[in-house]
Amino acid sequence: MIPLRDTVRSEKPPVVTKTIVILNTIIFIYQALMPQQEMVQFIYRYGLIPVKLHEHHLPLITSVFLHGSWLHLLGNMWSLWLFGDNVEDSMGHFKFLVFYLLCGIASGYTHTAFNAVSDVPTIGASGAVAGVMGAYFLLYPHARIVTLIPTFFVFPMFIRVPAVIFLFFWFLSQLYSGTVNWILGSAAGGVAWWGHVGGFLAGMFLQNFFRTKDYY
Repeated sequence: MIPLRDTVRSEKPPVVTKTIVILNTIIFIYQALMPQQEMVQFIYRYGLIPVKLHEHHLPLITSVFLHGSWLHLLGNMWSLWLFGDNVEDSMGHFKFLVFYLLCGIASGYTHTAFNAVSDVPTIGASGAVAGVMGAYFLLYPHARIVTLIPTFFVFPMFIRVPAVIFLFFWFLSQLYSGTVNWILGSAAGGVAWWGHVGGFLAGMFLQNFFRTKDYY
């Protein structure tokens, strides 16, 4: 299932959402143009390394703006674009920016709590974006997510899934994957499942303090 768009139109231009997407893209291009060794050093310097978090906390924020591949970047930015405009609309530009960064920080701490001795750098906006999705889950429960379902037939299927159902099952998938990999002690290809869970829950909680209007 591939989410394409939602059915809720924002009243104001999503200035911060657009800026975050552009900034992440520029940083990724800059990162991709580096020689391999420099790029590795760059990621180790600004990525979140759980075992070193007690030494300096800046990577809690900088890691949110780094990505490991075009697909990684595209997936996160597409989800941010899909859900971010409405959440930004409900909070206002500045509050949304603070909210986004706080969700990223909460995600980083959650990931660290479950991977305290890991020396592998974690990068990506997925934890912060999960926070946006958590806020959307409560703010826009009656919205519909236009979703593409690939089929074996010539014509793909498009369905409108209630946002509350789509996001609930997305959250369950992250919780399930995080639990399984925590029990087995595997990294699942480096996916920060618990960071996603922590970001989503942080978004659900923090939206109470940042929203300026509701949607029902």
